Amino acid sequence: MKWSNLTFFSKALITLVVAGAIGSAVYFLSPGLRVDESKSLGKLDVSDKDVNNVVTSAELPLPEAEPSSAIASKPLIRIAGYAWNAQSGIIVANGGSKTTRGSLMEKNGINLELIRQDWLSELRNQQMKFIEEFDKGNNTPKEGVAAIMIMGDGAPFYISSAQQALDDKYGAGKYQLQVLGAIGLSYGEDKVIGPPSWKMNPQSMKGALISTVIGDGDWVVAVNYAFANGLKVNPDPATYDAEAVNFVAAENDDYIEASKALIKSQTQDYTVPLKEVKSGKLTGKTINKKIDGCATWTPGDKMVFDALNGFTDVVSTKEFNNQMPTTVIGLKQWADANKSLVADLFKATFLATNQMKQYDSWRKKAAETAAANFKQENGDYWYNMFKGQQGEKGGISYNMGGSRVFNLADCNQYFGTTDGVNRYKAVYDQVSRYLKELNPGGFNQNVKRIVPYDEAVNISYLKGITNIDAGATYTADYTKKATSVMASGEWRINFESGRATIRPEAKDVLEQIYNLLVQAEDSKLELVGHTDNTGTQDGNYALSTARAEAVKNFLIQKGIPSSRFQKIDGKGQDEPVADNTTAAGKAKNRRVVIALLK
Repeated sequence: MKWSNLTFFSKALITLVVAGAIGSAVYFLSPGLRVDESKSLGKLDVSDKDVNNVVTSAELPLPEAEPSSAIASKPLIRIAGYAWNAQSGIIVANGGSKTTRGSLMEKNGINLELIRQDWLSELRNQQMKFIEEFDKGNNTPKEGVAAIMIMGDGAPFYISSAQQALDDKYGAGKYQLQVLGAIGLSYGEDKVIGPPSWKMNPQSMKGALISTVIGDGDWVVAVNYAFANGLKVNPDPATYDAEAVNFVAAENDDYIEASKALIKSQTQDYTVPLKEVKSGKLTGKTINKKIDGCATWTPGDKMVFDALNGFTDVVSTKEFNNQMPTTVIGLKQWADANKSLVADLFKATFLATNQMKQYDSWRKKAAETAAANFKQENGDYWYNMFKGQQGEKGGISYNMGGSRVFNLADCNQYFGTTDGVNRYKAVYDQVSRYLKELNPGGFNQNVKRIVPYDEAVNISYLKGITNIDAGATYTADYTKKATSVMASGEWRINFESGRATIRPEAKDVLEQIYNLLVQAEDSKLELVGHTDNTGTQDGNYALSTARAEAVKNFLIQKGIPSSRFQKIDGKGQDEPVADNTTAAGKAKNRRVVIALLK
């Protein structure tokens, strides 16, 4: 069997066994051995709104290009990550791939090497090598990498599958991988690329095949969009469901390969052989399917737009602006043994990112160092892509790039330590739900459990950061009246019969709503309740309004500001969406419509 035909988990675990001897057996997760029915979740349509997180403080000197000699005696820390603009803050803090003279890392006593690695399986491989050396008693191993940087919405997938391998090799609970902090955010850079019809009429995505790194953040963007528009998702990358959105795994778990696969399919008539499935059952037929779109990020987006006509960005991390943080994932036991080092590493990074938010000279320097670290393009390219760029080809417009960096204040807000709204937990829990319900590539059969948020995230090391200008972070402005709808979704929320009391089983749906609202934080909200035709018309007006108020009160108790709610209303039985003469129709008519306004 070819490597490219293996699922993500198969490749990742095989790599670990070969390079790191993780576990005594290889899990072969052939998706064709088990077929799941395509799944659908609640509907929510989303759009975008710009964010500006800038505050002024004193400008610091830029790092030099020459390597630092001052930190030569310090233990070398190696961190690997994708070529991703949202991590440019840590790169400029280091002065480049290796710590340079005058850099903020040097000033904080950190000897750091940053390594580009676009293969997710190889990032895991390098992290496992590090853990092997750490297990031998070396607190600062020279083999492998101490931490990796990936999309935070991919962390539930990554940490849970890697934790399975660690438990198998070393015993349950001896070592834990954890998110140690976040240093940036994708703000449009990660996207689904496809024909314009997918944006104008999302239902036209039905039956599409999208190349992506399954389980990673770009996959989440595509899944979010599918579920936001009531589309089913086929969780099995070896099968094809004409009634769902389908995915094919990018070769080597590489987002660039996702873009290349789309280009190859569109220009060379390359097809993917997939087993046809209907209602979760194999038909015995094989479909040779062209790839219709991809989920990728910069520079993968530019590659597609340069090579192909008739494609645009369908949806991106601008629509869910809190979805995709740049998370640093490391070994808890190593971080505990090196608390001050970890704190100083983040301190230097947050000093640099705060400068980037304020001064163009730092943004340009960050772009230069990123180009050198990524060994791709030049500083102007990454500078422009950081801000986000628009283009047009054949009369079709498209967007590329778009990133943000976190200063310390941003990071603290993102994890809810300053305002009590844990934005990352909303993301982590939502993606965990996707893994559980979609079961991509047989995830639930081969990974014993999804590591819960409280075990997977540990930002206690950030408390060791002292003597730093944390900067200021963005606060949404809800004082102005919103005038247009940017999102609208219908939700089935169970209430006590004839009352506005939310039933216990409805809490799960409300948690989903809360998680989505947190990710679209800039929007104002409109809640409208609806009933079936049981009872009187006047009574149903009052009941539907009371139920909308009950949902509002639940969300306020969860942390959504009361000032965010622009309108609460009830339409009673006046606007049915189904036949009130059947029980199924009545159930559909009992709903709450939540609109996101801008």
